[in-house]
Amino acid sequence: MQAQIQALLVAMGGATGGMERGTAEVSRGYQMEVAKPAIFSGEAGKVGGFVTACRLYLRMKMREAMVEEQVFWVLSHVQRGSADVWKENVMEELESGKMKYETVEEFLTVLKKKFGGGEEEAVKAAELRKLEQGGRTMEEFVQEFKRAARGSGYEGWPLIEEFKRGINGGIQRKLMESENPLTSIELWYKRATALDRNWRESKKEEERLQGKKELGGGAPKQEQRQSLP
Repeated sequence: MQAQIQALLVAMGGATGGMERGTAEVSRGYQMEVAKPAIFSGEAGKVGGFVTACRLYLRMKMREAMVEEQVFWVLSHVQRGSADVWKENVMEELESGKMKYETVEEFLTVLKKKFGGGEEEAVKAAELRKLEQGGRTMEEFVQEFKRAARGSGYEGWPLIEEFKRGINGGIQRKLMESENPLTSIELWYKRATALDRNWRESKKEEERLQGKKELGGGAPKQEQRQSLP
């Protein structure tokens, strides 16, 4: 089946590499290196990342390509496992004219629904429930939390509760003691990030001053103040 796809790509203007070079030239001369998606074999937990990687590559390197070329390119990265059977069926329907996609986004939506479904949501939800800030900065944790939250089924107050659970205890207590209740997840992101940043900057300044005192022969290093996290 992979050979059939390759042959079709050749017929439409060159093998995969040639097609990518041609479309890259048409796409306003982009020279930026963009990672190609890893081979997708049908695992529900990986379909979201595969679709995102495909979207990025298509947008950066194949924006001007025909929808059919874009669909074939995505299919060339769908291999092995249950995905191979599905790909074969899609190829047959495309070749016979029984199926036609108006946009590559329509095709990617079908692919995600086929291999994701409720199982992907369950995987994302389980990942979200395990996340903890630990030694990461709040900026890093918020980005990781947002990634896991997408497609997890969590929203509103349950999402806030998971975020509260995951952040370090000192910051959590400070936010919960706030005079003005935080009523949205975006407010929690913003306030938690500001608190974490202020604490880290204060800690750096404290260490700098302590270092100067030691170099100057001052009093021995004292125990640092209790930290927020």
